[in-house]
Order: sequence, then structure tokens, then C-alpha cells
Amino acid sequence: MEYKIFVNNPWQENTVVLYDETGEAAVVDCGCFSREEEAGLQEFLELKSLRPVLLLNTHLHPDHIFGNNFMKEVYGLSTKAAREDDFLVDGAVEFASMLGIKGIAQPPAVGEFLQGGDTVRFGQSEMVVIAVGGHSPGGLCFYSERDKLLLSGDVLFVGSIGRSDLPGGNGKDLIEGIRKKLFVLPEEVKVIPGHGPVTTIGEEKRHNPFFI
Repeated sequence: MEYKIFVNNPWQENTVVLYDETGEAAVVDCGCFSREEEAGLQEFLELKSLRPVLLLNTHLHPDHIFGNNFMKEVYGLSTKAAREDDFLVDGAVEFASMLGIKGIAQPPAVGEFLQGGDTVRFGQSEMVVIAVGGHSPGGLCFYSERDKLLLSGDVLFVGSIGRSDLPGGNGKDLIEGIRKKLFVLPEEVKVIPGHGPVTTIGEEKRHNPFFI
């Protein structure tokens, strides 16, 4: 499995394209905010001759779903996400406005609900869903054991963790979920967070100040 990260929208969110030798691709947390960002994603998919067959969301805060309308209109894909976060879609326009982003279109409804333990597949690749609430009620991480790759959303960052003061957040659940569900993964697992640079499980276990 290979990946490409696009840093999108005013919150510098990581939109991730996962793909393999079959040419099928999964787009995770499509945060495209401008026409230029949409074009950049589309140009990459065309350059690599990739066919998006899966749209996933680690959670449903506005900065991670700005591009879901684009993915539905252009590629016919509806996102898969946690039911516990579904209320965030209805309130996305108002929530974004409160954070200073006005004039966005209402994001489309979730197409399929995922929960911890589910498996998502594209091409010859598969990822296990790991549920870690606390940043949002329905936070999901996507883990490929074969590729030693974890998409952690806004759960775990380089030297930090997700904020827990947004609607439905819970700091205790977040810390406990990271310890019990993510830090049990092999230390060499590469972690792609929802914002910022890539890290590893081992690096965060050793140096993340929230766990020292």
C-alpha cells in the first residue's frame, strides 16, 4: 500500500489517498476546501491512474469533511464513518461558521456506519477499524497490519493528542483509548495523523508528553 498526503483547508488538515497495485484507492478525511485543492486531488488520481472506490472519515468535524460533497459529485462516493459522530454532519455549517468559516455547503449524509473491529477493503488492501473516542464521540482509526500503517485522525499527533473540549469530547476516554488500543500496536507502525507530520507508535510511546 502506498499513500499521498494533501494538506488542505484553513486548518491544514491531512487528506490521505491510499492506493495499491490494483489501481483502486481509498480517500480518507477529504478536507478539500477550495477548487484548487479539489483539482490537486483529482490531478493526482488521474496522474496515477487511480480509481477511488472508498471514502472514509476518521471523524466528522467540518475540516475533515469539507470535500465529501466533491467526492460524491465527482466519484459517486458516500463516506463511511461512525454513527456516534453523525450529529456533527447536521451541524457542520453552523460549527464551521462558529470557527470563522462561512459559506460552505451542507455535507452529504454518511453512507455507511462503521464500528471498531470492522474491516474496510480496496484493491488487495484491507484496514481494520479501531474505535477511539474522546476527540469526538465516534473517532475511528484505520490500521493496516500488513503495511504497518495507522491513520489516527485527530486522536494522536506528533508529541500531542486531540483536543477534547469540543462537543462530545472526553479527555479521559481519549487517553485511555490511545493507551489500550494504539500503544499496543508494534512500535514500528507509521502513524499518519489528521494534522501535522507523520510519526510512529514507538516515538509517541517514548516521547509524547501526555504519556510520560
